[in-house]
Amino acid sequence: MGLLPYADTPEEFESLRAEQLEPGVAAILGHTGFTRFPEGSLPVYAVGDDLVLKLYPPPFHDELSTESSALRAVEGKLPVPTPAVVRTGTLEGWGHLLMSRLSGVSLTEAWPRLTDADRADVATQLGSALAALHQVPAPSLEPPDWAEFLTRQRESAVDRQRRAGLAEEWLDQIPGFLDGVDLGDPAPVLLHTEVMRDHVLVERAGDRWRLSGLFDFEPAMRGAAEYEFAAVGLFTAMGDPAFLRGLLLSYGYSPGELDHDFSRRCLAYTLLHVYSNLKWYLKILPAPAEPTLDALATAWFSAAESTPAG
Repeated sequence: MGLLPYADTPEEFESLRAEQLEPGVAAILGHTGFTRFPEGSLPVYAVGDDLVLKLYPPPFHDELSTESSALRAVEGKLPVPTPAVVRTGTLEGWGHLLMSRLSGVSLTEAWPRLTDADRADVATQLGSALAALHQVPAPSLEPPDWAEFLTRQRESAVDRQRRAGLAEEWLDQIPGFLDGVDLGDPAPVLLHTEVMRDHVLVERAGDRWRLSGLFDFEPAMRGAAEYEFAAVGLFTAMGDPAFLRGLLLSYGYSPGELDHDFSRRCLAYTLLHVYSNLKWYLKILPAPAEPTLDALATAWFSAAESTPAG
């Protein structure tokens, strides 16, 4: 029997118990001074106060190359700290990445303590960080052909949402909506693709909150910059138009560019996203004014300046 359990499919990996991984982790590190983090889709361990070890089981081994390549590309180039790669390796088919540990708490944890002014400040900082990220030369990442990727995602969009359990009233709208949105032909950039509150760290510095970390680059890709804002709108702004507007203005958009066409492009990228699950989003995000994708684009991705009442 090996130090790490057999897990050759996602289903086998999901069935593993935490204690089954401990001998392999100890072998990788050469000691037992580690503690598993409770969060995360992949096993991640704190190694003392300064290091983090992440494991990639065989079904997800390619994500090791993606994450380590992206982290090396962005190291020292963003206005927010990112984990530095210490070393990578493989043991019995499992990949592992040892990296530096970031300080702070997740934006999810801090969010209830942030004032409106704090949130506006964080939005501005995050917008600047994403603008810098998209200026970093992208390493060799998937997909090799962005236009071909979008074509495949468009062709499978309805089937993917149907498998996720989306109601027919929404499924019927998807082809026409996607056909009506012009995504253009933008130059590909380095994308994080899952910028959400759980993957952003903040800490108190004097009288303000500052970004202290951006992590979890395992789903990084090379593609259109606006693909990034699907996750940003869904999982960071979460339907808060003021937060999204502040982030996008800091990123570099002009006020006039944040129109309904922009919102529709963001929803189109949401439907085309690798991990899209519209049924779930409808449960956790603000309800649209009516059950249409056009109204949904406004509810989730509106970043236009609000008009005072009266």
